[in-house]
Amino acid sequence: MNEVVSPQSRSTQSANRWLSAFAAALARDDAAAAAALFDSECYWRDLIAFTWNIKTSEGRGAITEMLKATLATVRPTNWKLDGDATDSNGVTEAWFTFETAFARGKGHLRLKSDKCWTLLTTAQELKGFEEKKGPTRPFGTDHGIHPGRKNWAELKSEEEATLGYTKQPYVVIVGGGQGGLALGARLKRLGVPTIIVEKNERAGDSWRKRYKSLCLHDPVWYDHLPYLPFPDHWPVFSPKDKIGDWLEMYAKVMELNYWSSTTCKSARYDEAKGEWTVEVERNGKPVTLRPKQLVIATGMSAVPNLPSYPGMDSFKGTQHHSSKHPGGEGWGGQKCVVIGSNNSAHDICADLWENGADVTMVQRSSTHIARSDSLMDLGMGALYSEAAVANGITTDKADLIFASIPYGLLAGFQKPIYQEMAKRDADFYGRLEKAGFMLDWGEDGSGLFMKYLRRGSGYYIDVGASELICNGSIKLKSGVGVERIKEHSVLLSDGTELPADLIVYATGYGSMNGWAAQLISKEVADKVGKCWGLGSNTTKDPGPWEGELRNMWKPTQQEGLWFHGGNLHQSRHYSQFLALQLKARMEGLPTPVYGLGKVHHLN
Repeated sequence: MNEVVSPQSRSTQSANRWLSAFAAALARDDAAAAAALFDSECYWRDLIAFTWNIKTSEGRGAITEMLKATLATVRPTNWKLDGDATDSNGVTEAWFTFETAFARGKGHLRLKSDKCWTLLTTAQELKGFEEKKGPTRPFGTDHGIHPGRKNWAELKSEEEATLGYTKQPYVVIVGGGQGGLALGARLKRLGVPTIIVEKNERAGDSWRKRYKSLCLHDPVWYDHLPYLPFPDHWPVFSPKDKIGDWLEMYAKVMELNYWSSTTCKSARYDEAKGEWTVEVERNGKPVTLRPKQLVIATGMSAVPNLPSYPGMDSFKGTQHHSSKHPGGEGWGGQKCVVIGSNNSAHDICADLWENGADVTMVQRSSTHIARSDSLMDLGMGALYSEAAVANGITTDKADLIFASIPYGLLAGFQKPIYQEMAKRDADFYGRLEKAGFMLDWGEDGSGLFMKYLRRGSGYYIDVGASELICNGSIKLKSGVGVERIKEHSVLLSDGTELPADLIVYATGYGSMNGWAAQLISKEVADKVGKCWGLGSNTTKDPGPWEGELRNMWKPTQQEGLWFHGGNLHQSRHYSQFLALQLKARMEGLPTPVYGLGKVHHLN
């Protein structure tokens, strides 16, 4: 009698067969045979394991080229399935582990008809340079009698007094928000001497100093920092001051060398020495730092885009960029105009209205709106939710699942989510359009997250402001531009004149390489090119297609210069791979970069 083989067993056997054939082809340096195991449509996304880069190879030809360039130094071995494979809608999925000459890795595989559709490979730790944790954690003391010994507090004080003065850091991180803190924590655990430079007085001030109503629009399960997840009573959406306090605690508990009240004045790279000269002012005193690696971690909200409208210098009221807006207090009964229609614009309009202001939003172009409840359920619930945790999907596993979807496929994965959202919230969208609000779903219907990846703007997660627009509480002028700023009003392109005591320019931010231009030079900023965007050839994301976010968390055309930014999820996830790249360089490991990004756009 033939044994009945369960579908799960068949999936596992299929994944094992593929992984064994793949491992054999790589072992004999047969790049063509390895690539032949991939489907005609295929993607291999590598997070530094093979390429010392964040790189997606699309198609068999690109995969063959990558393997020919990397196999001799990577020498991958020990491929093993990690748990059982699963099958859904004809796609087999499996996790696996592997090793390279320098690292231990983890990966994810998707098969279609026994051919690979998507492959993810990630370096998880460097051999011989593992984090001290669990059974290898520090002992904390040296039992016995030792005259003149220094305790933990004394050793910490000594490190703080010498690093940056008599001892130089290997890495300087400019920016002490969530990105700088996450990366600093990773580097601390790897033993990389690092200083985080932050202009504010306290860690978390970049949140505390924003407008009163600011909250994270992403849910708690999406926002954990490395090593220290939020406790299970933490609110779903973190208020700004609460997240500020958490960041301050994090810097202290993780024992980071955090230089607050420190302004980075300039930086220049010495090619001959292979090091940076970074001039900072710490508590009013100049200090020169000489790190080998410089990381700009000023976040996606980098250099504010302040428009230049005729007459701005003649305005008699108050005007500022949204990044400088303190809140709606004190504007009750006054005329307020907010130029812009994305997240900050909506939040600020709602805050002003709550404080009794007469507020008008000027919408110059269409905006994608996603209701928070629907986005949490349809867009994030499978990976980042209480239900996901109950299903055994840890934050780290969720991050890897999400990373396993190459950007070339991600828009297609997203479209059904927003089609369902449009049906679910049809009445809501109908009322918004009736109010005159210009809506879009992204240029290809792929919604909010693709807009975020492509341009970092053009959307609002609705937490209440949209209803105020629907019922007219927030006045709306849409489809118009600003013609001129007058002494007491804003003149629009259709001839409408809006009286104004306050103008808030919620007009977004420029590319992160704008900070490189300010701190280093325009030449270096141009050498690096535009940060962020995929090359999707959509609005604000010009082609050619790049397949990964430009310049983020990976080597750039400027030796020793790195960019680290994004939301809390990205800061957490990609800090691991950036930290490993920096550690490898500090230890002198060979790190030949495959597929260094070309520069197509200066800004």
